[in-house]
Amino acid sequence: MAWYVYILRCGDGSLYTGYTNDIPRRLARHQSGRGAKYTRSRLPVALAYQEELPDKSAALRREAAVKRMTRPQKLSLIAAAQEKKSSAAL
Repeated sequence: MAWYVYILRCGDGSLYTGYTNDIPRRLARHQSGRGAKYTRSRLPVALAYQEELPDKSAALRREAAVKRMTRPQKLSLIAAAQEKKSSAAL
């Protein structure tokens, strides 16, 4: 079973990082206000980045690494993933 690290862009412009094994379900919980306490008061939220990892342990390690990143580093990570995604669509 795959696990994911994700970054949400919150309504106030802040970024939230988390992990899950089901992105659509977790995103729906965040958007409904039943997700993390941090995102409840910062709605709406939108998925800005996701990264697939092989297991929960790897996802937890990657989440910790992403959380240690500065905001500019996280924005660069998001931009690189979007660029890769758009070039793959061509």
